Amino acid sequence: MRILNIIAFITVIIASLNWLLVGVFSLDLVALIFGGATAVLSRIVYIFVGICAIWLIIAASVQRRVTFSDND
Repeated sequence: MRILNIIAFITVIIASLNWLLVGVFSLDLVALIFGGATAVLSRIVYIFVGICAIWLIIAASVQRRVTFSDND
């Protein structure tokens, strides 16, 4: 669980930085790297980010906190 929490957390942070770029500079880095917002690879990345966000929501609601320690 600890590894999944870390992966999900890092993914959501990176996605948030991408949204910062979209908001400030109108630059979608995911779309730029993977060939446009509707490209298959971009959609896979967007889906993965959404799954990570859902994972963190569920983990937080089940545990009442998201933990990164070994003392789960």
